[in-house]
Amino acid sequence: MANALATIILRLTLLCRSATGARTKASALGSQQPPSSLDALADDNGICQSMVDPQNYDCEEHTLAENYGPAILQHGVFMDGIMWLLLPADKLLAFLLADNNFDVCRGHTSLSPDDPAYWDWTWDNLVSSDLPAVFNYVYDQTAQKLHYVGHSQGTLMALAAFSREQFLVMLRAAVLHSPIAYIGQMTSPIARSAVENFLAEALYQLGVYEFDPRGDAVVKLLQDICQKTGVDCTYLLTSFTGPKCCLNSTIVNVFLDHEPQPTSTENLIHLAQMVRDGKISMYDYGNEGQNIEHYGQATPPLYNMSSIPNNLPFFLSYGRADALSDMRDVKLLLDSLKDHDGDKLVTQYRVDYAHADFVMGENAREVVLILR
Repeated sequence: MANALATIILRLTLLCRSATGARTKASALGSQQPPSSLDALADDNGICQSMVDPQNYDCEEHTLAENYGPAILQHGVFMDGIMWLLLPADKLLAFLLADNNFDVCRGHTSLSPDDPAYWDWTWDNLVSSDLPAVFNYVYDQTAQKLHYVGHSQGTLMALAAFSREQFLVMLRAAVLHSPIAYIGQMTSPIARSAVENFLAEALYQLGVYEFDPRGDAVVKLLQDICQKTGVDCTYLLTSFTGPKCCLNSTIVNVFLDHEPQPTSTENLIHLAQMVRDGKISMYDYGNEGQNIEHYGQATPPLYNMSSIPNNLPFFLSYGRADALSDMRDVKLLLDSLKDHDGDKLVTQYRVDYAHADFVMGENAREVVLILR
């Protein structure tokens, strides 16, 4: 397993959130790679100018994706591809790969956020439409099996897909940080309060289909939450993700310059349903008629984690301080994988790590990212 995971650094594709059916862009990163055969896009406000050029790395943005990259990085909810570029160059996996003459790519969509259809999705759609499009494209271009690295919702997408035997012929191994599958026991005060008060549902009923953490409606919602007893929003990130151990003030400031990003209100409703039900299921439309129309049954179908093939190589890391990926929920996931081949499932437990430390921690490259 260790040898298989070590090869993850061969080539890399960074993904950001996409809306189903949207057109994709990508940017190629690397100081010694020749220009792509694709026509470069002029994007003065793109990720290249804002995050890569200041680090003295060559960066170009292109339509579609480079024909490289048998490893896919998938971020979580409220994030985009910039998440993988927040740390200094000497601590960043993406730049580490570039230094070793590997290509690093990221993709994003161009469908206008002003279009209500842009927000008509939950993570179900990412599993059924977006991930297949990306996997198929990269696999077709490289003719190599892929590695998958996911964080937070990025792990949920992968687990759901693998439980339905998607991508297995294209997959070599999966690395899951802060796994989100069962989430009924999450301890995050902000997330808990939002779920218990049906805040996402209330926003959706008001016609707020884009949940923008920086938007006026959501800012007011967060202010209301922070006024509730027992929720200390002095440290907003900690109140949401858990008491971070390894994030310095500089990286937090950089994070707040670029993140959090919007998600669909419908997606948050879906996640809230999972918290209340304690199940990993498809989106519940709220009445039997609509569920029958979409699924052919009165209740949403479940994703069965025990259906994941026992010989699929996994590396799974989680932390005691994580308020979103609670240890008790991770144990439920591991229990469902109890029949997994012993040499195909490697777990890592960090006493000091919270949700954000796995991707933004000062020591994450040495402690968590075992890709050397």
